[in-house]
Amino acid sequence: MFTLARTAWLILVYNLGVIGWGAYVRATGSGAGCGAHWPLCDGRLIPRSLGAATLIEYSHRITSGIALLSVVLLLLWVRKATPLGHPARRGAAMVVVFMLMEAAVGAGLVLFELVADNASMARALFMAVHLTNTFILVAWLALTAWWLSGGAAVAPRAAPGRTALLAGLLAAVLVVGVSGAIAALGDTLFPSRTLAEALAADLSPTSHVLLRLRMLHPALAIVTAVLLALIAPTLARRDGTALASRFAQAVAGLAVTQLIAGVVNVMLLAPVWMQMLHLLLADALWIALVLLGAVLLRHPAAALTSSCLRGRSSA
Repeated sequence: MFTLARTAWLILVYNLGVIGWGAYVRATGSGAGCGAHWPLCDGRLIPRSLGAATLIEYSHRITSGIALLSVVLLLLWVRKATPLGHPARRGAAMVVVFMLMEAAVGAGLVLFELVADNASMARALFMAVHLTNTFILVAWLALTAWWLSGGAAVAPRAAPGRTALLAGLLAAVLVVGVSGAIAALGDTLFPSRTLAEALAADLSPTSHVLLRLRMLHPALAIVTAVLLALIAPTLARRDGTALASRFAQAVAGLAVTQLIAGVVNVMLLAPVWMQMLHLLLADALWIALVLLGAVLLRHPAAALTSSCLRGRSSA
């Protein structure tokens, strides 16, 4: 039986699959598979010819449409099943808002022909906006599922110092994600045959700007991973709950795993499957950090209840 909470988690997982498939569309250069038409494909509801690129792009549009429908239905179900003031109501509404923005950005990429072999800075900027919106969408999806599963509402103003620290970590992960999206675009548009060739392209002043920007990503990723591995467990220890500790361990573990995956991605010259895995690991890290924040910034009343329960169990 699909409960509301379980359905919300399944919708989150489904959307991660759609995101991964979107990365496949970009990595295979299939973004122009439907031509400069949106939402129709080659000007038709069902394209007449289904070549490889068209099939890849068309399937992405179908799965994205199902994702939009799923979050609209989730919002309606949440509004029917939860009382006024329940945090999941706002979460589900924000999911729909950012899903619509996701569709708008995707449409812009197609209509402005910022796909396939387009190597302009406009495309890089659209990619940055696209990834930022995707991360925010995933955060609201995760929070909505968390609140429907019994997670407490958050009260960021009750702990401004902790809120600022968590906001800084989230911003750092977001910046790394954006730099990773630009690096992946460079890998797709300007593939290298050897690692030495790739490094030479990164360092050459005559290389395309996307290749020269690619060097920023590993540096930012290393710094951010170290910060996450140090700060997340420290915050969890101060909170003193087992749940915070588990999420902090997940954040630290995924940060290290991402670094390893990044090294493998570089060594293998960014094959498509590795780019997809790298992105999904980034999404998992982002979700773990968002949920850690939800635990650490829970409403003071919920935190007080947890403290009382710990005190009773120790007595």
